[in-house]
Amino acid sequence: MSLAEPTTHGGEKPLLDLLSDFIVELRRAGLPVSLTENLDAMEAVTHIPIEDREAFKYALGATLVKNHAHWKAFEVVFEVYFSLRGPEYEVIREGDDAAPGENGEGQQPQGGGGGMQSLTPEQLAEMLFKALMNGDAAMLAALARQAVTRFAGMEPGRPVGGTYYLYRTLRNLELDDLLEQLMEASREEAPEDLTPLEERLERDEFSDRIEQLKREIEAEIRRRLVADRGIDAMAKTLRKPLPEDVDFMHASREELANVRKAIYPLTRKLAARLARKRRHGRKGALDFRSTMRHSLSYGGVPAELKFRYPRPSKPEIMVVADISGSVAAFARFTLHLVYAISNQFSKVRSYVFIDGLDEVTRFFDGVEDIGEAIHRVNTEADVVWVDGHSDYGHAFGVFWERFNRDIGPKTTVLVLGDARNNYHASQSWILKEVQHKARKVYWLNPEPRAYWDTGDSIVGEYGNHCDGVFEVRNLRQLERFVEKLV
Repeated sequence: MSLAEPTTHGGEKPLLDLLSDFIVELRRAGLPVSLTENLDAMEAVTHIPIEDREAFKYALGATLVKNHAHWKAFEVVFEVYFSLRGPEYEVIREGDDAAPGENGEGQQPQGGGGGMQSLTPEQLAEMLFKALMNGDAAMLAALARQAVTRFAGMEPGRPVGGTYYLYRTLRNLELDDLLEQLMEASREEAPEDLTPLEERLERDEFSDRIEQLKREIEAEIRRRLVADRGIDAMAKTLRKPLPEDVDFMHASREELANVRKAIYPLTRKLAARLARKRRHGRKGALDFRSTMRHSLSYGGVPAELKFRYPRPSKPEIMVVADISGSVAAFARFTLHLVYAISNQFSKVRSYVFIDGLDEVTRFFDGVEDIGEAIHRVNTEADVVWVDGHSDYGHAFGVFWERFNRDIGPKTTVLVLGDARNNYHASQSWILKEVQHKARKVYWLNPEPRAYWDTGDSIVGEYGNHCDGVFEVRNLRQLERFVEKLV
């Protein structure tokens, strides 16, 4: 099949146009899709049957997704642009709630999953239970459509998000106790008592089936919203930041969990990249002796110049981090990243503060699980002096009094915080003294640059005594900064 053919998907745009729009939306969602990968995707789908939706999806995924953390974003965009369409998937129809037979003799009712409209809630619940017990995927899909028709309360043109409709549907299905009911039925059907392993396997299987039902319901709601509002509008509504683009200070619990998962592969990739950068650093001065020695193999002609390769020393890092509520997540992920690539530094020492300051390097010494060390930092560090509200001036004073002798010409000091000082004395002279003694002083601020020096923020005053002040609101910006640091 040629993509140039005017094949349409769901009776709408030609497939080539739909694919082009799909690629554009992936880029808007943050996925790095190059022109070459775009062409590879176009080529890949010519070798699979277009009517095989799963093959079509994974052919696109194999050519366009390079990071497993991006897969969920890819799936959402795919479901919007290539959602199942047709009479049985159309947005709320007048015939959805019709009883069997009202649509004409021999016809199936539209939109509700066959002749299920006449079922009572108890009969629907019984069918759902049997489908989950038997693992009947086709029946689960039909029941999901019927559940959305009955319980979601979707209205054409109503500006309500899919999450609301999903909540209404799941609430009416009462899935909370369903897992235990399925387990009880499984025990009764078993010829003998289940072993602990069999019990666990059964529970995992039923949990997966319930999750599949939820995904079917979510996909059905999405299909109807796409049919009602259009592809572009739904793509914009459902667009969410990738884990590396999630704002530390405004992330939900689910988003922070995704960032936590994304930071592990990031640390491995970054460590390898920095090590390679050190090995292949810029050439140093010309090595005249070595050049002349190698010229003998060319008859005395210096055809191959030799250079003295510099041996860059690893920097010593001192991290001074505000861990007050507003910036705690930012400090946590920065400490995690710094310690995960600590082999790129000669020494790493860490200090955390709110209005008091404590050194927490000891929590990371010899620890394999950095997450556990950071948990101890949050629970055991002595960082409260008076009232537990940020006081940069007093914290810097404690740092200078206790640790100024440890700062040397090889030391790079990183200050992490939003510089919101609650109108206390800034003590910015301390940062000036630190800059005189240290190799470099950098300030990383998780707030948008537009918010700097507003209200009680005094980042500009502190920035006068830093070698650089950087906006670091997400993992992507943090990664860029660390690459510059080494």
